[in-house]
Amino acid sequence: MKAARRASVPVVYLQMGFKPDLSNSGGPSAPNWHKELALRLMSCRPELKGKLLTEGTWDFQIVDELKPQPEDLVVVKSRYSGFANTTLDAELKSRGIRHLFFAGIATNVCVETTLRHAFVLDYWPILISDAVMAAGPAAMQEATLFNVETYFGWTIPAAEFIAKV
Repeated sequence: MKAARRASVPVVYLQMGFKPDLSNSGGPSAPNWHKELALRLMSCRPELKGKLLTEGTWDFQIVDELKPQPEDLVVVKSRYSGFANTTLDAELKSRGIRHLFFAGIATNVCVETTLRHAFVLDYWPILISDAVMAAGPAAMQEATLFNVETYFGWTIPAAEFIAKV
């Protein structure tokens, strides 16, 4: 992020979280309710309702080492894709942004879902291959890298990204 900021590349944070009443979760009639891990855990353990990935709680916060700067854009999302039910597309378009560099967790879930969605919306998605971490076994990371390279975008190592910005 430091290299991006030095080169005046806008930095966007996609912050996963739910309202305390879970009104943005989709509820029991939505697939999100049954597959998103925090929602599943809160459903199985009612004493955790409103305590996991909930706006204002400790695990909703961005860690201090990665805190957004005033010029950064922070978009709260409640689905794996950062574009679903958010202002992300409008914010990017209003800034004239067409090329997106991806870093984060989980490569094979949120990162890949958002990257695929970006591709469908005609953005140029580029995954920083060593700035992401998969959920699950190493094969998941390899599968996502293959999918991105073959079908949905491009990959680049962090050193090359830093050298080019």
